[in-house]
Amino acid sequence: MSNSSSITHFLLLSFAGTQQLQLLHFCLFLATYLAALLGNSLIITTIAWHHHLHTPMYFFLLNLALLDLGTISTTVPKSMANSLRHSRAISYAGCVLQLFFLVFLIAAEISLLTIMAYDRYVAICRPLHYGTLLGSRACAHLAAAAWASAGLYALLHTANTFSLPLCQGNAVHQFFCEIPQILKLSCSTAYLREVWLLVPSACVVFGCFVFIVVSYVQIFRAVLRMPSEQGRHKAFATCLPHLAVLSLFISSGSFAYLKPPSISSPFWNLFVSVLYSVPPAVNPLIYSLRNQELKAALSKLLTGCFQKQ
Repeated sequence: MSNSSSITHFLLLSFAGTQQLQLLHFCLFLATYLAALLGNSLIITTIAWHHHLHTPMYFFLLNLALLDLGTISTTVPKSMANSLRHSRAISYAGCVLQLFFLVFLIAAEISLLTIMAYDRYVAICRPLHYGTLLGSRACAHLAAAAWASAGLYALLHTANTFSLPLCQGNAVHQFFCEIPQILKLSCSTAYLREVWLLVPSACVVFGCFVFIVVSYVQIFRAVLRMPSEQGRHKAFATCLPHLAVLSLFISSGSFAYLKPPSISSPFWNLFVSVLYSVPPAVNPLIYSLRNQELKAALSKLLTGCFQKQ
């Protein structure tokens, strides 16, 4: 038995006992991380570079790319480093920072995905009011509110989680530090204090989900009433990527948290860990596949870079 004052480090989940699987884990994470780094960096650079992309939709997409870069950079590099060193350790301070940034970035991403649904709703269902409701100042305020509220939320939960007495050892059954796993190390019913904070959070997340669903019901009704096939195609091209990103975000998180406890093996642990890092790597591809405007701007940027060389 140990308490939180004597814990100097935590032991993260070990993926595999064999060197071959550890090497596979490192290679998969390296490929995913490089894909996320390249894809999101290109999205950010393209939107920042081309002035005709300085619209609300692309402004929020730039923020999403920043969040995806932060999310994958919070967890994956440490896991790769541990695989190479054949280690499981993360310092107490490192675990606190990792949990804070992870909660902060995920909370901000949920808020941003909700704002992006609102953006598409106004653009398609109330196009005459789009400039008024989503002007540059309104967009900046919405993005700032998402980042600031996520920061306060993460600070509250991180401080509360690590103020709990820990007496169940220091082994975290996950490849990064997260609230549910730290709560499992707490003493007796002390963890209920944090659980009561998580209940309102779950209600807010559910409220965001309902808002997104209602928004898209209205959007699809408006799109199907459009007389022009070209107009319908353009509307779907801007909405479907957001829906795909949202579905990937929800499905990967749901599988990771709701999978039966009986499903536990080196292979499944590796699969779930890779699943966590899939959305940040795939999101840029999803947004650029159907968006001709973004693809053209990206092609122009890359062509210009190669011509300068």
